[in-house]
Amino acid sequence: MINIDAHNHVKGKSIYLDDIQELQGTLYALPFDATVAHAKISAIDYTQAIHRTGIIRIITAKDIPGENQIGGILPDEPLFADGEVHFRGQVIALIIGTSEHHCRQAAKLIKVTYEELPIITDAREAHAQNKLIMPPRSFSLGNTTQAWEECAHVFEGRTDVNGQEHLYIETQGAYARPKEDGSIIVSSSTQGPTAVQRMVARVLGIAMHKIEIDTVRLGGGFGGKEDQATPWAVMVALATQILHKPVKMAMHRMDDMRMTGKRHPYSADFKIGLSKDLKILAYEVTHYQNAGAAADLSPAVMERTLFHSTNAYYIPNVFAKAFSCKTNLPPNTAFRGFGGPQGKFVIEAAIVKAAEALGVSPALIQKTNLVVDGNELSYGQILQQTQAHPTWNACMDSFDYEAQKERIKLFNESNSRYKKGLAIQPICFGISFTNTMMNHARALVHIYHDGSVVVSTGAVEMGQGVNTKMLQIVTQTLGIKPSRVRIESTNTLRVANTSPTAASAGADLNGKALQMACVALLERLKAVAQKEYTDQIIELKEEMVFANETKTEITWQDLIMKAFVQRVALSENSHYATPTIHYDKSKEKGHPFAYHVYGTSIHEVTVDCLKGTYNFDSVNIVHDFGKSMNPTIDNGQIEGGLVQGIGWMTLEEIIYNEQGRLVSNALSTYKVPDIYSVPKEINIKHLETEGHELAINKSKAVGEPPLMYGLGAYFAIRDAVKAFNPNVELAVNAPYTPEKVLMDLYRRR
Repeated sequence: MINIDAHNHVKGKSIYLDDIQELQGTLYALPFDATVAHAKISAIDYTQAIHRTGIIRIITAKDIPGENQIGGILPDEPLFADGEVHFRGQVIALIIGTSEHHCRQAAKLIKVTYEELPIITDAREAHAQNKLIMPPRSFSLGNTTQAWEECAHVFEGRTDVNGQEHLYIETQGAYARPKEDGSIIVSSSTQGPTAVQRMVARVLGIAMHKIEIDTVRLGGGFGGKEDQATPWAVMVALATQILHKPVKMAMHRMDDMRMTGKRHPYSADFKIGLSKDLKILAYEVTHYQNAGAAADLSPAVMERTLFHSTNAYYIPNVFAKAFSCKTNLPPNTAFRGFGGPQGKFVIEAAIVKAAEALGVSPALIQKTNLVVDGNELSYGQILQQTQAHPTWNACMDSFDYEAQKERIKLFNESNSRYKKGLAIQPICFGISFTNTMMNHARALVHIYHDGSVVVSTGAVEMGQGVNTKMLQIVTQTLGIKPSRVRIESTNTLRVANTSPTAASAGADLNGKALQMACVALLERLKAVAQKEYTDQIIELKEEMVFANETKTEITWQDLIMKAFVQRVALSENSHYATPTIHYDKSKEKGHPFAYHVYGTSIHEVTVDCLKGTYNFDSVNIVHDFGKSMNPTIDNGQIEGGLVQGIGWMTLEEIIYNEQGRLVSNALSTYKVPDIYSVPKEINIKHLETEGHELAINKSKAVGEPPLMYGLGAYFAIRDAVKAFNPNVELAVNAPYTPEKVLMDLYRRR
């Protein structure tokens, strides 16, 4: 089944937030934000602005009837700054007018007097000053202190990896409309409708049942709309409550980039110890996470960094510690991989450093230490159904790695200007929300008289194809045509208490709930047919009733009417909660993941050693899809995740100056991969496996894992640089932009 949204996307008929038909009298909102990164607000003069033509109201913290607080994990983030600002872009007030143009003209007339305070933008500096979001956390396994004595080789180093702009095509936005009895409906471009509902209710000081959040689809999310879609929805809902008018906000790209958080930058120190036969015996790492000015989702992101600190390797002695450091930048947030890529980057850098020092291929150390069934990870989970070795071996064989390595060696020996680099990137990524209570979902299914079906789940469609997979579940379970089924928008009044569509768990959680609902309906319908075909095995397929594998005369539509006449329930609401998972934070041990996804990629790059530029010749991947229920969609997720990861590792450089101002604030200064930047070849091979019972239809999650393949791009470029300048000591600092590559090519030891 192709992506069911494809035709409307191509025709321009898909409805996004800014396509919603506006009600007469709709007003427009514009956030007024701070122009300094840390300061006390001495005075604000709104006089000229409020009297500007077209301005209806300027809303500030004093107008909030409930709590001025939108912090999801920690209550440390006000909706509007009140007395003090902690980052450039923090919202101070909301301007409401008859047009966005009028609001922007009024914003120029607001006068703010600041008493500026010291600014911190670096995580290590924040750590040194004990500016932390929360106390540090650490995972441990074995005893690293004793293990160092057993190591034949010990290496230490530092890594730095920058943030990443989400750059969803649809910017942040929301549209609120009043209903009767003080209720409000908000159309929100959010991955987490329930989180928005909860925060709107908190700030407005009313019950959640008076707030309806509706999301048809997003024009991309990547984690940037998991938590950070919330403030804009809260603001327009607040304005609607105050003014009793519909209020809309659709952010300008540069406003969005300036005011929202990114992927977390990390700095880390590592120490790795190996035996003579290259077994990693001990590994210690300390992560310094740049959280920004408030917690947002940083505590959870930091936790997943710790969970993935050893990637696909078994290390018997591990100590991993992480600090969430508070800086004067916009609060950083979820991004595809959710802290996992930052953790994996460090262990890969440690392996490369060890390999370079020992004069061996990093691949040799990687392969020697891949996980196998029965291995215990640093957080206590015992691995089962591991596919690290199978994906590695299949990748080496399918793409003839040895021949590729020899070809690159000959190329480098015969070329002085161009050098090729090669890197292998294995991955092991856990699937589930690491906060156990979030691993549940519901689905609501109605079958109408005419046999048509409408489905509501908590899954938000944002281009990843989850609606298509939901449709597949319904049609395959009930044995009906796709044209009979409508997938409804995600709505908090139809499906309540949803977890965000994130953590690669959207299809698993919502798909399992939907499958349960459809199976329950199926059993009722089969019981109706059973009355006419006693003691025969009833099946529904091809929109017909089959008895003992023989097609009867009862059509799907006939069966539905029979069921209705017999007063059989044709609606079902089902609840699914992932079994087996648990985690004890007091002990930092448990079984937090339903299963793991594995894969191996080989990256080949050619570097122009005169210019510092590079082209990726190929990326060959063997991936553990389980039993993919939609290979076309899943392959698209692999390609998109890979290229997004490559962009993070190579081109996408977030730059803040010392005053906390975003310098890379537009698409002219922030570069993402275009068609000329992607690998010339991307080859994807599906590993043949049985899948996992906790994956929907044994089809493993595929949203976040492929981004980790992008890490290989960094180390492939590094390999090419070392081929040109073999004796240089290289820092590990991503992204590896052409400027950095050029400097490294001619850097002296």
